[in-house]
Amino acid sequence: MEVQTEKPDSPISSGEAVWSNPTMRRSDLVQHKEKEKGTVSRTSQIVFGERQHLLRVLDSLEGTDLPIARRQQERRILEELIHARTRELNQINVAWDEKIGLVLSADAKPEMLEKLAKQAPTEDFYLLRLISEHPRANAKTLGKLAKHPYGAIRENVARHPNADASTLAWLSRDRSQPLWYLVAFNPNTPLPLQRRLRDRLKRLGENQASK
Repeated sequence: MEVQTEKPDSPISSGEAVWSNPTMRRSDLVQHKEKEKGTVSRTSQIVFGERQHLLRVLDSLEGTDLPIARRQQERRILEELIHARTRELNQINVAWDEKIGLVLSADAKPEMLEKLAKQAPTEDFYLLRLISEHPRANAKTLGKLAKHPYGAIRENVARHPNADASTLAWLSRDRSQPLWYLVAFNPNTPLPLQRRLRDRLKRLGENQASK
């Protein structure tokens, strides 16, 4: 079974990057709730996180001293659950693992990332998050991802060195996330907007100090 493994978090760099091991962040394990219905949406980062945990349990099982019959039974159950999560990922986005591999490839090109982002369903939070932090993601791709409902994706766009001025200006208006703070320190943010945002940050600091 071919599955994605983990990597340590790393900040965006303007240089080239080879990502061989995607990781789950704590924010990826938080279930995304639809406000209207109060239901939990099983987006790709939730399903992927579950599969990663199941793989760890399977690894742990193989290294423990258990009766053969019990080990075989539990291995079979775990493998069925892992395959079920893989099928669920493919239902969200066909050939999910292969597409993740394309994004993580050293040969990933801006045009390919743009195409994958355009084709991906909104629920594929994990794939789109990887694209949003990819150093080769272009301004057009980032502009599209700036409107995604997943906060981690919008934050990646706000700090991305390829985000253009119009995208950053649009993100700075969102007060529900710390986006305006990230926009304030993005070098692509127009100077007048940078000054306004940094003045806001200064006022907030002064207000907190006076309390």
